[in-house]
Amino acid sequence: MKTIKTSCVALLMATAQTAMAGGVLTNTNQNISFLRNPARDAAIGIDGVYSNPAGVAFLTDGLHLSLNIQNARQTRTVSSWSSLYKLGMANGGNDFKQFKGEADAPVIPSIQAAYNRGPWSLQFGFAITGGGGKCTFDQGIPTFESSIAAIATKLDAFGATGYDMQAFMQGRQYYFGFTAGAARKLSDNLSVYGGLRLLYGNASYKATVNNIRVNTSQGAVAFDQFLDAAGQTVAGGLAKIEENLPLVSGGIAQVQQGIAQYEAAGAPVPAELTQKLAELQATRQQLLATRETLTAAEGSLDMLQPYRDGVNLMCDQTAWGVAPIIGIDYKTGKLNLAAKYEFKTHMSMKNKSTVKAASLITAVNKFKDGEKVAEDSPALLTVGLQYEVLPTLRVMAGWHHFFDVDTRQFTKEMIGDSNEYLFGAEFDVSSRLQVSAGMQRTAYDFHDAGMNDISFNVSSYSYGLGLGYNVTDKVKVNAAWFQTLYDDYAKQPDAMGVKNTFTRTNRVIGVGVDFKF
Repeated sequence: MKTIKTSCVALLMATAQTAMAGGVLTNTNQNISFLRNPARDAAIGIDGVYSNPAGVAFLTDGLHLSLNIQNARQTRTVSSWSSLYKLGMANGGNDFKQFKGEADAPVIPSIQAAYNRGPWSLQFGFAITGGGGKCTFDQGIPTFESSIAAIATKLDAFGATGYDMQAFMQGRQYYFGFTAGAARKLSDNLSVYGGLRLLYGNASYKATVNNIRVNTSQGAVAFDQFLDAAGQTVAGGLAKIEENLPLVSGGIAQVQQGIAQYEAAGAPVPAELTQKLAELQATRQQLLATRETLTAAEGSLDMLQPYRDGVNLMCDQTAWGVAPIIGIDYKTGKLNLAAKYEFKTHMSMKNKSTVKAASLITAVNKFKDGEKVAEDSPALLTVGLQYEVLPTLRVMAGWHHFFDVDTRQFTKEMIGDSNEYLFGAEFDVSSRLQVSAGMQRTAYDFHDAGMNDISFNVSSYSYGLGLGYNVTDKVKVNAAWFQTLYDDYAKQPDAMGVKNTFTRTNRVIGVGVDFKF
């Protein structure tokens, strides 16, 4: 009964855990220049409002503006193995099933602006700093499937031999980031920056598990009809036991009275009476044991009643937070060095959910309607360098360290800090045309406790390629393509024996225009 209880509520818990999605992920692709070459941490340009804000102070006096639009497409794939899947009527007796989610972000806008005058640079930026689209799993996820399968295994006493179901899950997540700050040149070689980032999060999640059917020797039966029939069987069995128990108890009393009469007269007790008493007592014990079993089954069926029509969950979340940002840039000869530190943004997403009552699993309760869920954006340290090999050729390198362990939604048992390593180069083909390319290695330190089939990230290699064209001295157009190749992560089987491996695909293209006024 406990297993059934856990399996059913796991449907709600797993859906609610979608709130964790993207918490560890910070979108660093906030300008097309990054797509062209992600190693921009020490580059001097208007895109530095995000990547190197201190370096923006070295741009010419006047207003600098960058407008960017990106298009991203991603898939998330969970390959799952479980003996439970063999019970699925649509699974053909296989223990393997693949669940694929598709995520689209048709338009990801960003703006960077800076007004430079003398030693000062006043800056503003807007970008989608996390999320940016919606992801849809048309067949649900392994948690849904294995939970329904586990329920079916616990109903075999009522004639269940398998299951069928339909599942769907969709999540939409946007984190809007607004930054404002100022940089100042302390000398011809050194500048510093201080600013604030306002982060507003808005997310919604939908999940359904419906059309649940139970396979029996007579064919597939709708889950609600199966529960009703099983309930009637249990109720009939209990009624019959309550009818027979008094009769058996009465028979025991009569036999015991007869035995007592023989014993009072000092006569030997007939063997048939002793045998009859033993049979009646055994019958009574069997009836009591059966009543206990049926009562437990009745409780299990009652507990399943809320799920007779499946699961339909909707949850909307909102939150906002503010954090400081500091930066420094130092130029010496052909070498430019820069660093930036973004403090952790403390955020608590407030739920507006269809989950109103307390759940049977404590972990679910923090996702109830009105509850707040920790969704901190981790602190980030970036360090970069740029070196001018030739007047027309620049090479770059960078390092990003995300302090993921310091966020409230993760523990050391779930994750370690993440690191990114970036390399790239830019070449001036002519006075008007530049081409650039670069790569980024993203190394997550996830542990099994931090991976689930709704929210997961895996380490990856990303490659960017693009060009910039100076239409005039004051207008520059950028275009780029960015591809990410993900590793596979294999998680050890869970308590239900389900083994999952995780991977993704990702592609981004974008165009942008930089202006000088």
